[in-house]
Amino acid sequence: MADDTQRPIVRRRKKVAAGGGHGGAWKIAYADFVTAMMAFFLLMWLLGSTTQGDLQGISEYFKNPMKVSMSGGSGAGDATSVIKGGGTDLSRSGGQVRKGETPPAAKKVLDLEAARRKLSEEEAQRLRDLKGQLEALIESSPSLKQFRRQLLLDITSEGLRIQIIDEQNRPMFASGRAELQAYTRVILREIATVLNGVGNRVGLSGHTDATPYGGGEKGYSNWELSADRANASRREMIAGGLAEGKVLRVVGLASSVPFDKSDPAGAANRRISIIVLNKQTEEAITREGSTTVDVSKDGLDVQQLDRPPAQKP
Repeated sequence: MADDTQRPIVRRRKKVAAGGGHGGAWKIAYADFVTAMMAFFLLMWLLGSTTQGDLQGISEYFKNPMKVSMSGGSGAGDATSVIKGGGTDLSRSGGQVRKGETPPAAKKVLDLEAARRKLSEEEAQRLRDLKGQLEALIESSPSLKQFRRQLLLDITSEGLRIQIIDEQNRPMFASGRAELQAYTRVILREIATVLNGVGNRVGLSGHTDATPYGGGEKGYSNWELSADRANASRREMIAGGLAEGKVLRVVGLASSVPFDKSDPAGAANRRISIIVLNKQTEEAITREGSTTVDVSKDGLDVQQLDRPPAQKP
C-alpha cells in the first residue's frame, strides 16, 4: 500500500467567465449618463424661460429661504401651494414676451385708441349723412325750399350746425321780441322731426345784431332777448316732436358772435344756431368737477377754472 504522503497535490480552480459583450454593467452607466443629461437640459430650459426677477427671487430663496417664504415676492413659490409662499409659479409664462411681439398691455392701449378713432370717424360720417339728409329735405319740401337761403348747414368742431338766419324782409321773430313768426315755426318743426331720429343730443344758441336794446344793458337787453329766442325755438322744436331729453344746452349770446362781422347791425346776425353735438362736445359739457365750457364762440373751448369759494351760510 503506497504512502499517501507521496501523492502529488492537485488544485482545481474554477474559471468564471466575465460575460464578454453580453454583460449589463455598461447599461447602468449609460442610464445614469442619460438621466444626468436630461436633468442638465431641464435645468437649462428652466433658467432660459424664467424671468430675471424670478431668478433673483430663487437666488434669494436659497440664500435665506425663511425670509423669502415669510415676506413673499417673486420666486418665493406658488401662492396656491399647500405650503404658502408668496410668489408665482415658476412655470408661468406671464411677463415673457417673444421678440418682436407687442406686450398684452400695449396691445390693449393700441386697440383702445384704434376703437376711439373708429368711433369718431363713424360719428363724423353719420353727421355728414345727416347734413345730406337735411339738404335733400330742404330741396324736396315746399315749405322749406323757399327758405333755403336762410338755412345754412356746416360741420364744426362741435358737430353739425344748422343756422336759421334773418333776412331783411323776412325776420324769424317779431321785432324786439321772442315771438316766432308762423314760417319759423314750420322750419323748426321740420328740423325737429329729422333730428329726433339721430342719437346725438342738440344745443341751441340765440344771436342778435349789435343794435342796443331800448332798455340798455342794465335792463332787458340783447342778452335776455337772445336767450328768450333760443328757448322759444326749443319749445317749438319739442312741440314738433323733438324729445325733451335731447336738448343739452340752450344759451343766449347776444351780439358777441356776429355772423357778418363787417356789418354788426346786419339782419344776418340775428339767427338761431342748432348744433347736433358730437360725443366729444357732449362729454365736455356734461363733465363734472372743475371743467367748464366756454361758449363765447360757436366752437367749444374746454378750460380748467378754479371753483368759487364756498359761501358761508
